[in-house]
Amino acid sequence: MSELNIRDAMESDLPAIVAIYNAAIPGRMATGDLTEVDVENRLCWFHQHTADRYPVWVAEIDGWVVGWLSFQAFYGRAAYSRTAELSVYVAPDHQRCGVGQQLLGLAIERCSSLGFKTLLAFIFGHNEPSLRLFERFGFKRWGLFPGVAELDGIERDLIIFGKRFEDDGNGQLDVEF
Repeated sequence: MSELNIRDAMESDLPAIVAIYNAAIPGRMATGDLTEVDVENRLCWFHQHTADRYPVWVAEIDGWVVGWLSFQAFYGRAAYSRTAELSVYVAPDHQRCGVGQQLLGLAIERCSSLGFKTLLAFIFGHNEPSLRLFERFGFKRWGLFPGVAELDGIERDLIIFGKRFEDDGNGQLDVEF
């Protein structure tokens, strides 16, 4: 595999971001959307992100976007400003090649500089690859919402994964409470 480059997403990356997201919909493992979204539909979402607070990053190989990660505000209230929800999506032909690992690793590395002490992920209970990815990085199961999603007539659980970070003053992170 050629070298993976992770950078801030630009609006011109949005078609690739949407294509990767839409590729996840039919598998019913990574998103609660049941039909494809379009670029215009995601423009508002994209513009709600900023590189210095709630970034969207793309992972590219040889100039092609093969994955992305976004930080989202959690719950939209000021008391939760030090908490972010993460979303990670990887193109089908680049899954299980380390793209998600590199994106998530960078998110953990930079969470403090973005102002976050807590990272969350909302993952379907049957999405074993994502569950393993977040567990590998020390995320713990903080919550279970049994049967809250219905995908093609099948009720699915939603698991909340969380990880707390503390900056020790020397830039060292990853002290779990």
